[in-house]
Amino acid sequence: MEKTTIEVPIPIPQDGPTSSGVVSAFTNNPVASSIGRAYNAFHERRASFKLSNPGSIENVSREVTQGVLVNNMMFSGFRAEFGKIFSHAPQFQTVHSLSMGGDSSQNPWAFAGIYCTPKTFLQGVIDNDFSLQGRANYRLTRKLTAKTSMQLAHDAEERAHMSLGAEYTGDDFTAEIKGINPSILENALTGTMSASYLQSVTPRLALGFETIWQRHATSEPPMTLSQYALKYKGDDWIGTAQLLAQGVVQTSYWRRLTEKIEAGVNLNLEFVGLGAGASMFGPARNEGLATIGTKYNFRMATFRGQVDSNGKVSAHLEKQSPQGIVFTFAGEMDHAKNAAKVGMSFQIEAPGSEEIAELQEKMAQSGQAPGSADDMPPPI
Repeated sequence: MEKTTIEVPIPIPQDGPTSSGVVSAFTNNPVASSIGRAYNAFHERRASFKLSNPGSIENVSREVTQGVLVNNMMFSGFRAEFGKIFSHAPQFQTVHSLSMGGDSSQNPWAFAGIYCTPKTFLQGVIDNDFSLQGRANYRLTRKLTAKTSMQLAHDAEERAHMSLGAEYTGDDFTAEIKGINPSILENALTGTMSASYLQSVTPRLALGFETIWQRHATSEPPMTLSQYALKYKGDDWIGTAQLLAQGVVQTSYWRRLTEKIEAGVNLNLEFVGLGAGASMFGPARNEGLATIGTKYNFRMATFRGQVDSNGKVSAHLEKQSPQGIVFTFAGEMDHAKNAAKVGMSFQIEAPGSEEIAELQEKMAQSGQAPGSADDMPPPI
């Protein structure tokens, strides 16, 4: 006769309530359940609109101001850049810059180093006056990035600069906070603090605002300013409007005419000194500036041209040779002031090894960045 074995569970005594029991006491109750159901319903309703991220307030009109117009690309004199890439994963490169014949804002010599990974972006620049500039961004999570920048000037007349901030990129919004030269050494908070938020409300329309608080010294009262932004995306065009705190209205219109041709219009209307905070921006004045530009993308070159309502005509041509040398020509004619300036530059980027040269050639042929398709871009 076979013996039957019966396993009897033995209860284990516990000294007190477990951590899961404490957590369940806060989560498994009518109030928490109601909040959870409301949040899930709101999240599902929000996801059903299929909204996309609209970008940040700072770059709300970047398609025109950074993509088509050449205001931020103009220079004068002669400039040469010699770069070398030491690695691609992680990416590390150095750049020597030499310039001559330009205006006083251009340094005769500068050296820069850049280090990038999917989570980290580091950049440092030092010039012939031993002025140091640095940027450091770190992706804390997939959506949250911490940002900081600093500037140390060798000249005592130039003030040091430092900024700290964080940016959160959601599925359909972008929120950012930033502090410029924050300090509590005078027993009070001084500096400039800002907070911005841009939200997609429909698949085409995005609305946002930015609030700025600033106090330069404890002897001065603090001041708070606000500005607002609107962005609308069509099938092949984008329109933006901004109401800035100092009484400036900025509007822009970008359109893709063909696969290789883009056009943009930017309009600035200044009503400085007519609203709140007028004393900050000098006497009252009404000014306006309209700028229209176009961009042509060729196989190995990019041409940008623009003209504004003050009679200034500008052109910028960037040409890349098969050997990897980039030539740039910039010219500007100001008919109102009877002035003109011309700039020329070339850029040479040398790989650090034969393997890097082969990788660069493959990327140039495929049009892809280094790394796998799943890698995230650096938090620039």
